Amino acid sequence: MLRYAFQIAETGFDPAQLSDLYSRTLTEGIFEGLLAFDFLARPFKVRPLVAEALPEVSDDYRRFTFRIKPGIHFADDPAFKGRKRELTAQDFVYAIKRHYDPRWNSPNLYRLENAKLLGLSELRKKAMDAKQPFPYDTEVEGVKALDRYTLQFNLGEPSPRFPLEQLTDSSVFGAVAREVVEFYGDKIMEHPVGTGPFRLGEWRRSSRIVLERNPGYREVLYDAEAPADDPKSQAIAARFKGRRLPMVDRVEVAIIEETQPRWLSFLNGQSDFLERLPNEFADVAIPNNELAPNLAKRGIHMDRAPLVDATLASLFNQDNPVVGGYTPEKVALRRAISLAYNSAEEIRLVRKNQAVPAQAAIAPLTFGYNPAFKSEMSDYDPARAKALLDLYGYVDRDGDGWREQPDGSPLLLEYATQPDQLSRQLVELWDKGMKQIGIRMVFKTAKWPENLKASRAGKLMMWGVAWSAGAPDGDTFLALGYGPNKGGANHSRFDLPAFNALYIKQNKMPDGPERQKVMEEASRLMVAYVPYKISAHRIATDLMHPWVVGYRRNPFVRGFWKYVDVDTEVQRKSRS
Repeated sequence: MLRYAFQIAETGFDPAQLSDLYSRTLTEGIFEGLLAFDFLARPFKVRPLVAEALPEVSDDYRRFTFRIKPGIHFADDPAFKGRKRELTAQDFVYAIKRHYDPRWNSPNLYRLENAKLLGLSELRKKAMDAKQPFPYDTEVEGVKALDRYTLQFNLGEPSPRFPLEQLTDSSVFGAVAREVVEFYGDKIMEHPVGTGPFRLGEWRRSSRIVLERNPGYREVLYDAEAPADDPKSQAIAARFKGRRLPMVDRVEVAIIEETQPRWLSFLNGQSDFLERLPNEFADVAIPNNELAPNLAKRGIHMDRAPLVDATLASLFNQDNPVVGGYTPEKVALRRAISLAYNSAEEIRLVRKNQAVPAQAAIAPLTFGYNPAFKSEMSDYDPARAKALLDLYGYVDRDGDGWREQPDGSPLLLEYATQPDQLSRQLVELWDKGMKQIGIRMVFKTAKWPENLKASRAGKLMMWGVAWSAGAPDGDTFLALGYGPNKGGANHSRFDLPAFNALYIKQNKMPDGPERQKVMEEASRLMVAYVPYKISAHRIATDLMHPWVVGYRRNPFVRGFWKYVDVDTEVQRKSRS
């Protein structure tokens, strides 16, 4: 059994309705997609999961054909009425179509619509216009089963990275059985049934999740490929090669939002694994980024690696009348707010140097990242912020110490936040920065799932979140600004034609210098118009007790549990 804690609560377990990292971490262990990332391989490597091989790809990057391994079965469930249910190509057709069904309001629909799967958006529009249920039985070219085990995707435009960016994501694009969805209906968020190594054993919302080994899981043997220059990974690969997966029978996840009790839970042995050491304990646990001697004596070990993400200190809702818009004075306001926020202080004081400054959205370890790229995004310059505000008419007209809008109406910023300690520390930075330039800001606190729902609906003015890559490609970060992604990746609701054109252009291009150039042009527009204040790219330090073996952080493998083991003999001796 492996025990650890999430810092933020899950929202549920239905792949078609999820966007948050925590729920998707859980569903990745329950559902399976066509492809997956090798756990140890660096550079990152894609390999088949339920597919027999990597897809056959047409010369124009518009057609991708997969053959599914026969003999894979869904976990037993009452929806199957006592019968074993084999995975077929049609299950992927159904799973993909669910994202187009308006009933489920999929936050990941934008990813498929951007790929231009033929006929599916039109089918969705037809159902919406007619106010009729989505016609799942209508065949379309975009995704279809050629036979029981052969699946084909047909795209309207070239998409060289379609399998890499979408089909490696089991958490939202894993196979789903139609009988299960129809059996549970609106309660499908509570009843995940997949072909993966685990199944949901227990759930107390926002408190405790238990995943149990799926007894019907097929024989899958450990065969991760370790880099030749990484002795630690080499040792793990040698130790586990040929072992049947998963190696643990049970994963228990607690929800502990506050950092102090989460840290104490690990130190006291109530958690076996501490994912992402809380920043405030970095000085005592990893001084100078080395494991503290007192922890090393206990056999605790660490794994430190980039998260491949971007921390968005704030989004600016472009539909909001105060901070949104594309006119010079609105852009100037967002630039000033951004310049008054001290990203360096966030990294030093709040994140305890467990992050690097961001110049744009695209994170290290993804294609499109340029370490030489420098922008205003990382600047802290209150004097320049004040000058911009003065220039565009954001001045204090009534002498109360706070600036008004150019038309004389009040200037009040509303920032959504959460009740945890990290959020409170970030709020202090925002409060300090805004007071320094004479802008009044109020903070509205709610639970993270509530803020996520409100943000997707465009109801928040400002909110700080992080965005993680699901594949080693910068497209996922540019997707934050693509207009048609509003309500999905694009929480700022930014919609600039020039940016949209660049996003589409790079998406069709094969990797190379020309694509890199286009991606940097798009990044510059996001910096210039400031739909987001992007502050940092985080570094994660994971800690584990000596009985947890086999762990290495792979930023593109969320459900790592099937690759690790718990040495019960070491655990017993440590407790005696």
